[in-house]
Amino acid sequence: MINWVDDPNIELTGKRVFCRVDFNVPMDDEGNILDDTRIKAALPTIKFLMENNAKVILASHLGRPKGKPRRSLSLESIGTRLSELLNSDIIFVEDCVGDGVKRLINDLSDGGILLLENLRFHSGEEKNDEIFAKKLAQNIDIYVDDAFGAVHRAHASTEKITHFVKPVYGGLLIKAEIAALEKIVQSPAKPFVMVLGGAKVSDKISIISHMLPRINKLIIGGAMTYTFLQAQGRAIGKSKFEADRVAVAQNILNKAKQLGVEVLLPVDHMVVSTLEENEQARGCTDYIADRDIGVDIGPETAQSFTRALLDAGTIFWNGPMGIFERADCQAGTKALVKAICKASAFSVVGGGDSISALNQFGDVNDISHVSTGGGASMEFIEGAQLPGLKALGYVI
Repeated sequence: MINWVDDPNIELTGKRVFCRVDFNVPMDDEGNILDDTRIKAALPTIKFLMENNAKVILASHLGRPKGKPRRSLSLESIGTRLSELLNSDIIFVEDCVGDGVKRLINDLSDGGILLLENLRFHSGEEKNDEIFAKKLAQNIDIYVDDAFGAVHRAHASTEKITHFVKPVYGGLLIKAEIAALEKIVQSPAKPFVMVLGGAKVSDKISIISHMLPRINKLIIGGAMTYTFLQAQGRAIGKSKFEADRVAVAQNILNKAKQLGVEVLLPVDHMVVSTLEENEQARGCTDYIADRDIGVDIGPETAQSFTRALLDAGTIFWNGPMGIFERADCQAGTKALVKAICKASAFSVVGGGDSISALNQFGDVNDISHVSTGGGASMEFIEGAQLPGLKALGYVI
């Protein structure tokens, strides 16, 4: 069982609180933040710690620097954005361990915030290294994990550090994530519609297999569509599919039929003959010509998916319906977002691309829960034991 940071019996005043957050946000080549959803999601816990006069030490990773400092993956610009959102000064330190960090922690005022540099600038982070974890744990009174997007990884700041700091607590974001995902897994309102998109069937096999007995309808879009259509012997042209997963797709379709789960696949498409952006996508029926590549669901499919979503009691969505970054390939994903936002169902959206599409075409306030952890939310729903949650006391 997880002990939560907002337990009224916890004394936070003057305590040095190491708070693991997930500031792994998309950035452009100039270091500008493209989507600050994850930063905003951490605000309730950060504000709670500040208001309770804790000395707040924030730690996160960003990107994949492979254990070496990279200016383009520094958290400094994230600190600037966080300061704007909190309307409060933040001290940024150019490392996450060492004497300089120790001095700044000791000098930090009650309610003050210190943001450490990218944890992954040290190779020990991803290796779950004990020595690095001990260095992170130095001069810390309390550990709080609020980085749901990282709890499926056994890293030094999410797992090993809890061996050297007591007490440990879960943050408000993780508390909300677990409540929403448990509702989907344990007591979903019917009909339960699962919507999966993206590129690969292989990325979704586990969640489909685990959830098929629990859902009523499975909507499949994105490039993974074409592996399923190939399994049905339908014409997919030059569309990308996984040849080594065709049999798996067929087995999923067979199992769904046995369980009485309706599988909705595209019945029309938007296609191109080349992925060069100067070619405009055009519509086609169920038959994709040999020269063409499917890049989005068609309007008839969008209407079919919309009807299923508006009738749902529970919706889980992960993965776009097409190459929505292109204006001529986004109608399917846009229609999906509009339908989920309009639906009266309990809805959960997860995955970076899905959240990006939601922000572009809909309103996050119309969604019951937006999960900040794409991979973590998928593994949680699959029934996997997540190392970061186990370290907090959440055992499946």
